[in-house]
Amino acid sequence: MFTEIALLMLIYVSLVFVLAQIAKDNSIVDIFWGPGFILIAIYSLIQDPEPDLRKWIVTFLVALWGIRLSVHVFLRNRGRGEDFRYRHWRETWKFFTIRSYFQIFLLQGLFIFIIASPVYYINFYSKEALGFWDTLGLVVFGIGFLFEAVADYQLSTFKKNPENAGKFITSGLWEMSRHPNYFGEAMVWWGFSFYALNLPNGWMTLVSPVIITLLLRFVSGVPMLEKRFNGRPGWESYKKDTAAFVPFIKFL
Repeated sequence: MFTEIALLMLIYVSLVFVLAQIAKDNSIVDIFWGPGFILIAIYSLIQDPEPDLRKWIVTFLVALWGIRLSVHVFLRNRGRGEDFRYRHWRETWKFFTIRSYFQIFLLQGLFIFIIASPVYYINFYSKEALGFWDTLGLVVFGIGFLFEAVADYQLSTFKKNPENAGKFITSGLWEMSRHPNYFGEAMVWWGFSFYALNLPNGWMTLVSPVIITLLLRFVSGVPMLEKRFNGRPGWESYKKDTAAFVPFIKFL
């Protein structure tokens, strides 16, 4: 079954790659991040002719999270052209097309496969009644979802104001964390992994939130985005006084 999920992701990201080449915009891969998880959730759910309540709950939550995120990214990027990160790679990489297939699209498919592991593990193996870990998972997911959605809304509203051109947001959730949306996304996947802790060997799916947390905090999230703000007025002061990731905890 895990091989089927891997093959499904290979086909999915390859199709997205083709669309990106037609559009000449590799940043559309960000729009298809959320739907990739939804595809895995639905595919793994329908393997059981009589899915239990945990499977339905987790699949619904994945769909809720994935649809919101995809719509948000689509509306954010609409009419703006290729995102600065992907545009930079287009301008600097040799053998750009083949390299982007492996380093952007296949790599994203691999990360989706790993990060989605709590979801398909639950949908393949859940037989236990709901319990403590399900309640905790829902609470943690809810906190993460609200953080991500509210932070995205606050940032979008801030950017729509012409007076804020060239500035960075420091109000709302952004007063607690420099990247509350990234923190929220990490929390979402900690929540899904808690659901999996009800199952035998479900602890193995903790690789999912660990990976997404490390990626967002130290690789593709915080460091890459903050390079754009270096040198801007007030940035060093905001950076010194505000936690990077976990609200109020400055060393995280």
